[in-house]
Amino acid sequence: MATDSVTDLFEEHRPVLMGVAYRMLGRVADAEDVVQEAWLRWSAADHGQVREPRAYLVRVTTRLAIDRLRHVQSRREAYVGPWLPEPYVTDYGPTVPDTAERAVLADSVSLAVLVVLESLSPLERAVFVLREAFGFPFAEIALTLDRSEAAVRQLAGRARKHVEAGRPRYEVDPAERRDLTERFLAAAAEGDLAGLMSLLAPDVRLVGDSGGKAKAPLRVIETADKVGRFLHGVAGKGAAGAEMEFRFTELNGAESLLILVDGKLDSVFQVDVVDGRIQSIFIIRNPDKLVALGR
Repeated sequence: MATDSVTDLFEEHRPVLMGVAYRMLGRVADAEDVVQEAWLRWSAADHGQVREPRAYLVRVTTRLAIDRLRHVQSRREAYVGPWLPEPYVTDYGPTVPDTAERAVLADSVSLAVLVVLESLSPLERAVFVLREAFGFPFAEIALTLDRSEAAVRQLAGRARKHVEAGRPRYEVDPAERRDLTERFLAAAAEGDLAGLMSLLAPDVRLVGDSGGKAKAPLRVIETADKVGRFLHGVAGKGAAGAEMEFRFTELNGAESLLILVDGKLDSVFQVDVVDGRIQSIFIIRNPDKLVALGR
């Protein structure tokens, strides 16, 4: 196979490989490293023996991701404060025209679902990602993981049951999510505690991820009263003399707010909505997780 063809085939499948690796690892840098290693193995492979390049590349990427996941799990255990995935831009463009398919991909990469996936074993996570997010047949997953099809079905059942139990039930309405975010921002800027409280569900949760490298709560804050007062206090302090800018973009399948201070990305803010109120708030401030997005 010509070098150009080898490269073109890999680039054709790169979005799927990156999607698998990111859902397995929850970190863009780790996913990029895995995909790069997959490229090195693909470029050195005997392409005459590869009948299905996509299946081959997904198999290599998944196995590399499982190895990487086992390696980084100890790093996660030592993480300071709550852990959230690294923000990931999810503009699927014309390659995913079907609305239902977009919804599945967006749900499988949401912050809330990726947090639940952290509690799965590497094999369970691989089966869940390949089956639920990308629709691979059980037989193909079995080949990828070097397991029997029966064993893969058992892994899939356990993973699905666990994810369904922990997956929050949120409405997916981009317009409503953006509207609530903008109203929240306005209330915070005006120091309107009552306005903030009116937007929050009674059992709202706030999860801040700083990794100990920026100011953020080191524990999950729960209930409207505690979350509202915390955010009111934070908004009141602000960044004295700093120029703040706000931009909306789609991250992890949901409209999100980027907060820039003096032109530099400072935070990612995202909310989940139920019955017209904010049910969960995610704030990512760990500078290591904002590097790729800042670029």
